[in-house]
Amino acid sequence: MSRSQNFSEPPLPIFLADEAEPVPVRAGGKVPSYMADHRKRLRERFMAGGADAMPDYELLELLLFRAIPRQDVKPLARLLIETFGDFNRVVSAPVTRLEEVRGVGPAVIQELKIVEAAAHRLSRAKVIQRQVVSSWDALLDYCHTTMAHRETEQFRVLFLDRKNVLVADEAQAQGTVDHVPVYPREVVKRALELNASALILVHNHPSGDPTPSQSDIDMTRQIQTAAEALGLTLHDHLIVGKSRELSFRAEGLL
Repeated sequence: MSRSQNFSEPPLPIFLADEAEPVPVRAGGKVPSYMADHRKRLRERFMAGGADAMPDYELLELLLFRAIPRQDVKPLARLLIETFGDFNRVVSAPVTRLEEVRGVGPAVIQELKIVEAAAHRLSRAKVIQRQVVSSWDALLDYCHTTMAHRETEQFRVLFLDRKNVLVADEAQAQGTVDHVPVYPREVVKRALELNASALILVHNHPSGDPTPSQSDIDMTRQIQTAAEALGLTLHDHLIVGKSRELSFRAEGLL
């Protein structure tokens, strides 16, 4: 699709009327009825069948309706999918990357980041202050939601109490596309500050392949040694790829 297509993005008022109602496109004009009908049909299909009833670009259109109420947003939705790959990667794309897409302005970015924040908060609520053993699937979902679509590596630590209840989840370091600096001393120091008894390490591989590198293995062993010296248990190290995760414990690496 040509990037020369022009999208306008008017200021977003605090409260918008239903955008399916005709609104001015330009002075003296109205939104064509086909556009209003299209928006209405998409909303009805979503309410009847949920997200499973529509492809990624149509779900993205629903988000863009509020940000760009006076223009056909299908071309921009398709351009965003082409640029980033799928709905999840669009929503989780860095602001700087989104700003490079023609037609994307502050209102569009705000809508996308609100959805991303809501997804993170919803998935986190299913695991925080819950026993990890009984909510393992929810924990994996949370890790995927927050990390699988990042374009750079992030290292997180999940801190557990004596009953293996998740008491804190913190990002310890940010990195590049293939490396993240981790300091074992800082990890165990933070565990002691939180009065945690056990740890689960989590980091992502932006390449999509969760296979651990030798540096991943070495770093994990260093943290395990430091944790054991202070009476802390390292339960697992999860590497999150695009569609699956790898467990050090399951692979016999711990």
